[in-house]
Amino acid sequence: MEIKITTNQILKVLEILSWIIFIGLCVEAGAIVINTFISLFINPAGVENFWKGKEYLSSLYQYDYGYFMVVAIIMCIVAIFKAIMFYLIIKMFVSKKLDFYKPFSLELRHFITRLSYLAFGIGLFSISGDRYSELLSKQGLQAANLQLLNLQGADVWLFMAVILFIISHIVKKGIEIQTENELTI
Repeated sequence: MEIKITTNQILKVLEILSWIIFIGLCVEAGAIVINTFISLFINPAGVENFWKGKEYLSSLYQYDYGYFMVVAIIMCIVAIFKAIMFYLIIKMFVSKKLDFYKPFSLELRHFITRLSYLAFGIGLFSISGDRYSELLSKQGLQAANLQLLNLQGADVWLFMAVILFIISHIVKKGIEIQTENELTI
């Protein structure tokens, strides 16, 4: 007995996985934003509510309010960009604008370009968070665990941004060729 998996089945599984990841990223981004807001404006003891990196963030808050604010804002931006990235992926699945009979379209190019810009932004903010943490550790604070702050892998995000940007331009060339072929027929 042979099991045959079709492209539509794979796309459906990928859509479900995208929804799961999106919901998780939204929860994470919301928690970081709300905890940051509470810690900055309502209750400074709210720093203890960060579930990841709370030891570092707590000591950073006690050391200097401004340093904490910079790291927390960078964490918020990175988390929000990740959630937006998966929102765009889900939007592409739901809107059904991707035509498999004419795969090269402006919608696809814009989609890939937006993903590349988001990946680039995540990479830049992750690098800035890394460099800022290094600067703070030189001032005597404990070194930040970038994995706990969700700022790790900046080089991977930048690499992905470049790859997506290249793919975007390949799709652009495909659109030009597809348009030429439609005109010649």
